[in-house]
Formats: sequence, structure tokens, C-alpha cells
Amino acid sequence: MRVLVAGATGVVGHPLVGALRARGHEVSALVRDASRAPEADRVVVADALDREAVLSAVSAARPEVVVHQLTALRLLRDDPPEAFAQTARLRTEGTAHLVEAARAAGARRLVAQSIAFAAAPQGPPVLDEDAPLYVDAPDPGWAATVRAVAELERLVSGSDLAGTVLRYGTLYGPGTGYARDGGTGLRVLAGKLPLPEGGAGITSFLHVDDAVQAAVAAVAAVESEATGCFHVTDDDPAPAAQWLPHYARTLGAPPPRALPAALAPRLLGWFLTHQLTTARGATNARARTALGWKPLRPSWRDELGRE
Repeated sequence: MRVLVAGATGVVGHPLVGALRARGHEVSALVRDASRAPEADRVVVADALDREAVLSAVSAARPEVVVHQLTALRLLRDDPPEAFAQTARLRTEGTAHLVEAARAAGARRLVAQSIAFAAAPQGPPVLDEDAPLYVDAPDPGWAATVRAVAELERLVSGSDLAGTVLRYGTLYGPGTGYARDGGTGLRVLAGKLPLPEGGAGITSFLHVDDAVQAAVAAVAAVESEATGCFHVTDDDPAPAAQWLPHYARTLGAPPPRALPAALAPRLLGWFLTHQLTTARGATNARARTALGWKPLRPSWRDELGRE
């Protein structure tokens, strides 16, 4: 099939281009900077926030399937506020442009990246895709992120294309924040990520390679009825009290120091406190059934911090 990957320079998009080509697909890489493009059958250049440019680029590629992997999270290390603001625009404006362009080009399916950790912290420790999103989070930044996620999912699922939303878990592996040289890895190595009292927040991890394979499976399902939102996570959701000390040991870092819960928001910020104390995990049962996908790395315990 002819597949267009938008966001082909990203931590998932770059290896996804190669994985799709290895399966015989004709792949177009949509990028903003041609010098950073992966090897592909075709490279098309457009800023995803420029409607006319996106319409022209997608039209030139004539894809049967469009895969949306657009984020600006590579900016996190240098300018976190700008990274989140740009990513929110890509999830709203950029998604709207891709939906319109895919429809105009005659595509049959749109596969889009979302996140599995945007649920409101209510109900059981591990949630399915029907749990409400945390659109009214008390932190304005996180609320804006979740609202952008909700809009992406509305645009993709509500289009007349066959829309599939892959809600990735917390990514680890090469190029992610949890790699040894990533932002979280460096913070843990420096002993600067304490563990708030209890450490009850649940994280569902996902290796980058498994994220790629889930996208490949979603593309292959073009003729199926596998539409809607799917949690794409490993099989081992875990509280911070388990994964953070394990991660530190694997990195050879000092054990995370204990932090009184009352001090956590001031010292860690709202989101990290939420992640480590109140966040819910995500079950991947629906993706296994509908997409025929399963993680090749079923637990973060084997490789988190080793790459």
C-alpha cells in the first residue's frame, strides 16, 4: 500500500518508515526539514501547521493510509513550554490539516498517535479506553495538553475515514526521555528525581519498538473494522514505588530519596507529582484483540534504563 508517515523524523516516525518499507509498503515521509528525513520511497516537505502546504504534499503522495506521528517533543530538553505548546497545536491544527488532506487525496485510513496517560485519576488503578480524560486537571498546562489530545481523538475518530488512534504508553528506549542520555535518565543519574511518599501513581510503559509495531499493525488493518482508540502499552503497569527504584538501580544511579507528599508539588511540579502519586495505568486488552498486536517487550523490568 501507499502509506504517508507525517512526523517521520520523530522517535517513532523515523523507525516506522523503515518498518513499513520492510513489509513492502510504498512509504512517503512528510517532514518539515528534508535534511532530517529518513530513507523513504518519497520525501514530501511541509509544515504541518500550514494547511495549503499539507494539502499539496499529501496530494502529491496519493496515500491509501496516512499515519500521524507529529509532535514537537524533541524540543523538551531546550524549551519545555514551547515543546508542549507546539505539540498541542500539532494535535489540533495539524490533525485537522491531515484529516482534510487525507480525505482530499482519497486515503482510506488515518492512524494517529495519542497518549495512554491522559485519563482522570479516578476509578481502579488500571483503566480501559472508556475512562474519562483529565480535561479539567488543576494544572493549566496539563489540562491544555489533555484537551489537545481529546481534540485529536475527536477529529480522527469522527472523520469519514477509518480512524485509528494509538494511545502510546510512556515511551522508553533509544531517543526517549528514559534513555540513559534522556531528560529523565539524566535526572535520575544525578539523584534529582525523588520518590514522593507512597509512590502510588501507576505508569504503563511502552518500548519504542513496540510502538512502531503497533502502528504497522494498524496500517495492515486497513480493510478491517479496527477503528477508535486503543491503549498501546506493555503488560506490566506499575506504581512509581516499584519502577523508579528499579530504574535507578539499572542506571547505576543513587536510590531515589524519599520526599514527603506535601512537598512534592513544590519540588517536582504538578505533572511529575501526579505521575508518581495519582496517575492511572492503561490496559492493552482492546489493542490485542482488535489489532492483533502484542508487545514484544511485555515488561519494562527487562530493559528500562539499559539503552
